[in-house]
Amino acid sequence: MQWRSIVVGLVVLRLSLSCVLWLAFGLGPNVSWGFNFHLNFNLHKLDLALFKEDKGSETKANSWSQRSQGRKYEESRSTCSKIREESPHRSYLSLFDGNKDEYVRRYSSFPDALKAKMKDMAREMFYFGYDNYMKYAFPDDELNPIDCEGRGPDILNPSNININDVLGNYSLTLIDTLDTLLVLGNVTEFHRAVRLVIDTVSFDKDSTVQVFEANIRILGSLISAHILLTDPKHPFGKVGLEGYDNELLHLAHDLAVRLLPAFENTSTGIPYPRVNLKTGVPPDSINETCTAGAGSLLVEFGILSRLIGDSTFEWVARRAVRALWNLRSNETGLLGNVVNIQTGQWVGKQSGLGAGMDSFYEYLLKSYILFGEKEDFRMFQAAYESIQNHLRRGRESCNEGEGDPPLYVNVNMFNGQIMNTWIDSLQAFFPGLQVLSGDVENAICLHAFYYAIWRRFGALPERFNWQLQAPDVLFYPLRPELVESTYLLYQATKNPFYLHVGMDILQSLEKNAKVRCGYATLHHVVDKSKEDRMESFFLSETCKYLYLLFDEDNPLHKSENKYIFTTEGHVVPIDRRFREKQWNDMFPCEEGALAEKQTNKWPPSNTSNCDRIPVERRYALPLKSVYMRQIDHMVGLF
Repeated sequence: MQWRSIVVGLVVLRLSLSCVLWLAFGLGPNVSWGFNFHLNFNLHKLDLALFKEDKGSETKANSWSQRSQGRKYEESRSTCSKIREESPHRSYLSLFDGNKDEYVRRYSSFPDALKAKMKDMAREMFYFGYDNYMKYAFPDDELNPIDCEGRGPDILNPSNININDVLGNYSLTLIDTLDTLLVLGNVTEFHRAVRLVIDTVSFDKDSTVQVFEANIRILGSLISAHILLTDPKHPFGKVGLEGYDNELLHLAHDLAVRLLPAFENTSTGIPYPRVNLKTGVPPDSINETCTAGAGSLLVEFGILSRLIGDSTFEWVARRAVRALWNLRSNETGLLGNVVNIQTGQWVGKQSGLGAGMDSFYEYLLKSYILFGEKEDFRMFQAAYESIQNHLRRGRESCNEGEGDPPLYVNVNMFNGQIMNTWIDSLQAFFPGLQVLSGDVENAICLHAFYYAIWRRFGALPERFNWQLQAPDVLFYPLRPELVESTYLLYQATKNPFYLHVGMDILQSLEKNAKVRCGYATLHHVVDKSKEDRMESFFLSETCKYLYLLFDEDNPLHKSENKYIFTTEGHVVPIDRRFREKQWNDMFPCEEGALAEKQTNKWPPSNTSNCDRIPVERRYALPLKSVYMRQIDHMVGLF
């Protein structure tokens, strides 16, 4: 009798629950309950575990946890169960309707007075860091902002590559910051800084540095500052320096020559990751390098070659890009993240958009924009298609439809299967690259996801586990990638939402990172404990993009000429002279990239995508409230 009572009780409970759900949501006693939840989401906060789908239900490719199959920009098999028009069941997205007006009220406008206040705050942030670097740290490479001391290479521990890859005992922060001074309109300090670099900096140092870091931070800044000093078409007014005799260009050339040994004695043409500035490649150098480190040299090396009329630098950089490109998977078109430079074998088979991969894709597009080489655009197009087909998860459209919000995950380069459930903060650059490529809608969605993570922690953890809704790696070294994408999305849309994002970032940095002599790395994004380090990119990129975001009248925005930012945020013009070579084509067509199928639809390499969003969209949220609320839930904001 007891078991019969239990059965009757369970039946009554089910019927009662069905009635409650019918009244509350218009649901019937159906196996799936009419909702399209994904089993990998942590839904305990909404107490909706009872809405799990039946084990026999169809695989959902719109879920981040499932592989996207067979979609090459065309409509694919539904990844969430389609809700038919005649169905009485409500979409699970209705759970995120909430109070839609809260997002409209918060983000739909941004007064001019507030914009001016944020611009001043960004300027003050830069000078608080820069002035203290010059006072307490110069000529060292970086400022320790807590102890108010300088930092150079870790000479006692050569294996400390976290420090020694970047710091070469060459006044890194001063050099990296040169063009930011012009962006802020401080010609006097720019001239003083240039003189200090010319008078005090030498690369004849017994320092072993990473080729990639020396290229983007030092070489790129020297080239940018030289161009701004000598180009009569630059937008910053009279900035010419009396007696300047191309010294910055000579320094850039000298550094590049010291980096060239990295390209010697490799079977593939892919460079060694590190060189000693005096002696070349160290005898104990490893034969492994990351894709971004080896494949993100073309912009700076290419500009240098075209400025001095020597093809060597562009040749070695382009050869490395081609070598990496030819190692991509035949099945997926993807590249891995770590490769052996002698064998060409992939040591790291993870393909993603973050650390080890990010700027490789960025420089395929930016090289085309700068140099007009169709080969670069063809590679970017193919790479982007592979990314969309194999890395992108979630619903097909950013602002329409059912399913998870679009997200780019880390997969195995050979089969497209998910390798882990984290994304890293460097991937936040990708919405900005999508803006440059014209894919503004996808940029809007991915940016919103990273902004939601920022809102939760007041920073971006180095790695965030999207399945566990928690950080995997907890530090934040004041990286600029989210600010960069915010700035570029604002330039493309002029939507006040992105001004609010910038304000949130600015205020978070002031609150969480400011210390006695600058801004410190967050050791732990939850408890906000700090590390005594202010990396040079905080001044060269983070502060620069924040300032430009709020400075509508900046000369860069008013100039008749077009400019682009390197991966370290250095300003370079899109100039006809960079599309003219004093040498013949360096590679025969049969070597790989050029041999791929031709297309007659080449986009102009010097046009802007800033008018791709209809005017009416500028007065509405870039992402609908229901999707914003969905993303907020999925990163653990509520």
